[in-house]
Amino acid sequence: MNDKASQSPATPLLGAGEIRRLAEELGIRPTKTLGQNFVIDGNTIRRIVSAADVDPSETVLEVGPGLGSLTLGLLDAAKHVVAVEIDPVLAARLPETIAQWRPERVDSYDVVQADALRVTELPADPSALVANLPYNVAVPVVLHLLAQFPSIRHGLVMVQDEVADRLAAPPGSKVYGVPSVKAAWYGTMRKAGVIGMNVFWPAPKIASGLVAFERHDPPQTSASREEVFAVIDAAFAQRRKTLRAALAGWAGGAARAEEALVSAGVEPSARGEVLDIHAFARIAEGKPKP
Repeated sequence: MNDKASQSPATPLLGAGEIRRLAEELGIRPTKTLGQNFVIDGNTIRRIVSAADVDPSETVLEVGPGLGSLTLGLLDAAKHVVAVEIDPVLAARLPETIAQWRPERVDSYDVVQADALRVTELPADPSALVANLPYNVAVPVVLHLLAQFPSIRHGLVMVQDEVADRLAAPPGSKVYGVPSVKAAWYGTMRKAGVIGMNVFWPAPKIASGLVAFERHDPPQTSASREEVFAVIDAAFAQRRKTLRAALAGWAGGAARAEEALVSAGVEPSARGEVLDIHAFARIAEGKPKP
């Protein structure tokens, strides 16, 4: 860990009182629609920043900065922070919060008022993604950002604990599924801890999980990412079916699906839960021509 990520407890961060005062000032209440749960515990912020292992030379992409709790911690660790916030009120207030709490870092951040699911350009190329993601869109946001910004090499996201388990699940696990396989296209995901409910306002009804990732090259394949992901979607659409049956619609018939599976070295009676991303790529390569 670098020294900046291992922050001193004396580093001023937003606590419960500051968060509630800011929210009252802005006349806002966290909304379920946007999946807003604000972190109100400074030690939790320090734990997240430390686990993210941000280097002082890095530009970090933060999604959903909210009232700025995590943003301040990231500014202590990184060279630059790009914060993407969908809520226009919160996006407009963040610069003032940074100026008040980190006046020496006012030239070290950008705020982008946008939907993270649709953002395609940023004012700087991020090398890390660190975010407290809304539970309802966590997986699509992670997959979109990794696809859209290849400069992202590593990161840490906080998501609903069961979503964290799915993202980090290996083949054969009970919770291995579409998020697990698609995430593996981009990198290696691992569970990096659990965060309790009482460090948020409002407190969610389930614990949160930390997922750390390191990007790696996608599988070497002649199939496109879209073609591989189409196989993954079909394989898990009906989990109890064998791959021969599950991929029949994708391949144009069960016999054609079996042909693609055999060509890929996959047993047609197997199920998608046991295959890794490389196997799905081989299947996509072997899709029979119409």
